[in-house]
Amino acid sequence: MNHSKKQKKSGFERDKSTGFDEVLQADIDKLIQKKEPETDIPSGEVLTPTKPTLPEPFTEIEVTVSEISSTGDGLALSDNGDHVYVVPFTVPGDKVLVKVVRHFPVLKYTMADFIKVIEPGQQRKDEMIGCKYFGECSGCQLQMLSYEDQLAHKKRIVEKAYANFSGLIPELIPAIGDTFPSPLQYGYRTKLTPHFSVPGGRSRKHKESQGLTEVPPIGYTYKNQRRDLDIEDCPLGTDVIREGLKSERKKVAQNIHKYKKGATILLRETTARIPKDDPNINPAIPVNYDLQNTPEQESGDIIRVKHDNYTEEKRCVTDPNAVSVEYVDDYFFSNKAGAFFQNNNSILSGFTEYIRQRALAPPSSSSSSSTSTAASPIKYLLDAYSGSGLFTITLSPLFKSSLGVDVAGDSIVSARQNARINRLRNTGFAAADATTLFADVPYPSDQTLLVIDPPRKGCSEDFLRQMLEYGPRRVVYVSCNVHTQARDVAVMVQGNEKLGVRYDIESIRGFDFFPQTGHVEGVAILNKVTIPKAVAKEEKA
Repeated sequence: MNHSKKQKKSGFERDKSTGFDEVLQADIDKLIQKKEPETDIPSGEVLTPTKPTLPEPFTEIEVTVSEISSTGDGLALSDNGDHVYVVPFTVPGDKVLVKVVRHFPVLKYTMADFIKVIEPGQQRKDEMIGCKYFGECSGCQLQMLSYEDQLAHKKRIVEKAYANFSGLIPELIPAIGDTFPSPLQYGYRTKLTPHFSVPGGRSRKHKESQGLTEVPPIGYTYKNQRRDLDIEDCPLGTDVIREGLKSERKKVAQNIHKYKKGATILLRETTARIPKDDPNINPAIPVNYDLQNTPEQESGDIIRVKHDNYTEEKRCVTDPNAVSVEYVDDYFFSNKAGAFFQNNNSILSGFTEYIRQRALAPPSSSSSSSTSTAASPIKYLLDAYSGSGLFTITLSPLFKSSLGVDVAGDSIVSARQNARINRLRNTGFAAADATTLFADVPYPSDQTLLVIDPPRKGCSEDFLRQMLEYGPRRVVYVSCNVHTQARDVAVMVQGNEKLGVRYDIESIRGFDFFPQTGHVEGVAILNKVTIPKAVAKEEKA
């Protein structure tokens, strides 16, 4: 990569919002720009944009979809190319009948409801749809695409995230890797949270004071609506989660009079490994770990899966304060059922192995404009936002010492227990805000790998400032929101000239944790490089 290029931001602002609306708007603006005709405007003449003529709300019209946005919705241009209809459950080339819902003329788009396909696009594969609620439920966006096309679409989401929200010139962004696939495309979710609410209207307060008398819809919201859709089964859930959903729906119906308001139902898979009579079983693996959950904390459903040396018993936990257990390969992870843990166990083995293979720095390189930090081998792991220890634990064998930090005290308690059960030495955890992580780091920065896995909002400015001051040798940035990741990575790439520190991007790749949806997880790997300090330049001058 040529570092002699100027690292400007092209108008980028660190506090630029990267929410759903901004991501959708960026795709709409780019689509309109691509279709705008090139016209010669006489010198001094100003063109006044014409106000688009839009159909009345709730009328039905036919549109043809041009592309799928990063939000998972289809985008269809108006006939004159100056307005976009946002249509869910569609693919490029689909000619569809839609119902106009709401216009946003200043923003040049209209929200529309999908009614039916008139002529399908080449990518449309309705035979791939695996859920009877698809087309109404807001949970999935891409079931009508082949899995190959889903992965390609998610690669484009990552590409557009860095193009639209990093502000970096293209030369500083490596080619985005192909999306890492999920071994399971259905039946993968180890956690579901359906909900129900008190029906609206004037009688809401009365119903809340008296208790519910009828079972409301239990499930997820309709697409583009505030109403709940009754979901009897979700094929994205694992087998025991799907059984748990049926059981919990029955329990709610039987006890509906006890509810004075709506509720969210937790369905979390937990796994116990029961050993067979095999002397070769590794005694370090807690195959029969006692969860001490009560029957009231579980749905009562059990599914058994036989393996060569043990049988797995899958149960569905319904109490957020109960304990759930997952295995990633032979690593054991316990957690409070309501706390965060990745929801697709099938991809975790490949995901953690990918990071493990890239945790240590490659051979150093240098260029004419910057010097790569060629220090001692990386020996230490610092894991920000560590949760119950997924990365700290799976990476710890590579390091002399590892430290995980998280603001959630319950997660740190679980992480310490997990490290103890997995018999990992020199692996510690501390309960602290990630923004104070670098206040007393026990590791030399030039020998440290930093792993970052923040919430969707990304890293704070204070965190990024302190990170640059500390200057870890190598960074693995994992994110459930590639748009905030792109924004934060740009700050690292620009670096701090006064400190003489910035980062090069080694690789970026998406991981498909949520097949059938528009979500993609991102992994960016960066290396520290030294740059001439501004102070030194001033002294020479």
